[in-house]
Formats: sequence, C-alpha cells, structure tokens
Amino acid sequence: MARSPCDLRLLLLAAAAAFIYIQVRLFVTQSHYADRLAEAEKSENQCTSQLKSLIDQVSMQQEKIVALEEMKMRQDEERAHMKILIQDLEKRSVQKLVNKNVVPVAAVVIMACNRPDYLERTVESILKYQTSVASKFPLFISQDGTNGAVKKKALDYKQITYMQHVDLEPVRTERPGELTAYYKIAKHYKWALDELFIKHNFARVIILEDDMEIAPDFFDYFEAAAKLLDSDKTIMAVSSWNDNGQKQFVNDPKALYRSDFFPGLGWMLTKSTWMELSPKWHFTYWDDWVRLKEVHGNRQFIRPEICRTYNFGKHGSSLGQFFEQYLEPIKLNDVHIDWNSEDLSYLGEDNFVTKFGKEVASAIPLHGSDAVLKAHNMAADVRIQYSDQEDFERIARQFGIFEEWKDGIPRTAYKGVVVFRYNSSPRRIFLVSPDSLHQLGV
Repeated sequence: MARSPCDLRLLLLAAAAAFIYIQVRLFVTQSHYADRLAEAEKSENQCTSQLKSLIDQVSMQQEKIVALEEMKMRQDEERAHMKILIQDLEKRSVQKLVNKNVVPVAAVVIMACNRPDYLERTVESILKYQTSVASKFPLFISQDGTNGAVKKKALDYKQITYMQHVDLEPVRTERPGELTAYYKIAKHYKWALDELFIKHNFARVIILEDDMEIAPDFFDYFEAAAKLLDSDKTIMAVSSWNDNGQKQFVNDPKALYRSDFFPGLGWMLTKSTWMELSPKWHFTYWDDWVRLKEVHGNRQFIRPEICRTYNFGKHGSSLGQFFEQYLEPIKLNDVHIDWNSEDLSYLGEDNFVTKFGKEVASAIPLHGSDAVLKAHNMAADVRIQYSDQEDFERIARQFGIFEEWKDGIPRTAYKGVVVFRYNSSPRRIFLVSPDSLHQLGV
C-alpha cells in the first residue's frame, strides 16, 4: 500500500526535529565542555604561576642556605683559628707562670661566667696572698660563655692564664621548666678540670668560684693539706668551707675535721681522683652528685672549723638561696696559721676516729624534749642524740645550724655527728645519731 504525501511530510518533519534537537544538545554539550576547558586552562595557568613563584622562593632559600653555610664555614674556621690562638696563649702563659725549678702544689682555677664585678673582687682578694707563692699556685680563670666584660676583665690580669669554654649546643633538661644554669655549670666544670688535669698535667687543682674571698692562710692551708691528700687515700678532697661556719658557731682557727659530707666552695682534689670522676661526671647539680655515697664511697673530706673562703655571691645561679641566713654570717679566718708547722697526723682515719670518739664520749649527754634548753645553761661540751632526720631538723632549727641532709648525711657530719661551738665559745655541741657512738668505737 502506498504512503500518502502527508505521511511523508510528517516523517520528514519528525526527522528534522530530531536532527535539530541533536544539534542543539551537541552545541550545549560543546559549550559546557568549552567552559570547563577554559576553567581548566585558567587553573593550569594559576598553578603554573604558583609553581614558578614557589620555584623562585626555593631558589632564593637555597641561595640563603648556601650563604649561611659559607658563613658557618668561615665562623668555624675563625673559631678553630681562635681556639689555636687561645691554646697557644694558654701554653705560653702556663710556661711563664710555672717555674721549672718549683713543682706546683696545685693549679688554682676561678670559675667565671657573666659577673665581671664579682670576678674582679675575687681576683683582687686572691692576688693579695697568691703573688708571693705564684710559682706554687699558678692561677687560672676559666670563663663559661662569651660575656665580653668578663673576658676583658680576665685578660687585664697578665699574671693569670685565661681559658674560655664556649658550648653552643642547646641545653636539654630532665624536667620541663628546670633551670639550665646548673647543666651549663656542670659541663663547664668538667671541661675546665679536664683541661687542667689532662692537658696541663697538674697533680692537684683548687677550684674557686667568682664570688669568693680567701683568708690570709688559704695557700698555706692547702699546701699542708696536699701532703695529707696524697698520703691518705681515704680522703677524697680537701675543702676550705664549713657549712656551719657562721660567727656564732666557730672558735678555733686551727681546728680541722673529717666529714662524710662534701662541702665544696673552695676545694682541692688530685688528678687520680679526677680521672675516676671525669668519665662519669654528672650532667647537672654536680656537687650533690659528689655527695652521693655511691660516688665518694667510704672516703671523707677535710674541712676547717673556720672557713678559709667567704662567699659574697648573693646574686647568681642559686638565686640567693640561703644567703642571708647561712652565707652572709660566715666568719672568714683572719688569723695567719703556719700550717706547714702544724702536726696534722690526727686527721688520719684511725687517729681521727679515736680522737673524735673520745671527745664525743666525754661530752655530757642531754636527754628529753628540753635538751636544747638545757644546753644553753651548761658550761661544758654536751651531746644530744637525735632519733632520725626529722628529729635532727627540729633540733638544728632550734640552734640555727643547717638542717639539710643529702643521701642520708647531715651537712658537716662525720659518722652521723654534727659538731659546732656554742655562742663563739670553746664549748662544743655534738648532735649524734643513734649509731654514732658505735661507729666511733665508743
């Protein structure tokens, strides 16, 4: 059956409509993709621009890094050159200071950092008595850090060898917020003592700090003590300090004691002792570390009744701790003792135990809660027994002496006995532990 012209026209019209629809859809799709392509090109251009900017920045940073590395290399070269110059200066200075005909008793080192006024006061006090014995006691200043005023002050003294410890490594403390100063001090001590004992080969070293004055017989005292230190291996170090050396607690300028508590603050040790301590030296609070029984073992320390050093450093790393109560009232010895004429054999371990034991045993024992009150009314030596650390602190507080203990040992104690004078008189107060008399063989 043949189609009519009308049907053909309708088919053509439908086909045309479909074609037009398809063309419109293609145009819309092309337009959409053209817009997306334009956006992509725009984004690509932005990324290219940003990438170029980043490349430029990286190039600039690389140039800066190269410049900094070159600067560091120059600084390292300058530092190495300066180190060589300082070492040469030290060597020449030591050669000048050490008389080849005189074997030094001990090198004396002043540990300094950032207090030029304190350093000057300390040096002037030392030179007053050191000049006449300079060949026996060559003097050093060891500075920690780069404080210019301290360095200038130290170099002003031509008769003193200057050493400088510069450590740019950041300090890592054990606990957050902890003072970094004690870490730096410990590192400085190790460096300085290694220099003096290992590099310069001194047999003994006396360590002072930059806030100390010395007594007229300071050098005679250490010269005599050096013989004792060399001959008695039960003595770890000799100190010029008594923690309970306040005016009201001392009387006899010739009295010396053995102590289980390391006093510090002006002390002397031998090379053999340092070679033992150096490899294991503690990274902070070095003095409290030396006070540990595991460090000093069964060895003791020699201390005077009247101090041969006076610590005037109210401002420093310890922030003036205990200064007004314990340090400011310290009596500095003002009587010259000819220590080389004194017989110090009583300080030998066996001799001292016997002598000290008899003195403690002969003191009048006082008992009861009012023992301190009774002690004020006695005219002879007395002894008061404390039961434990808390009881010791209570009694010490009433007398006004140091209450502090370290590793189970009260300051200044020997065999648990703490001895001090009553109101500057010859009369002594002995505070004894429950086991003291037994340890003293009484």
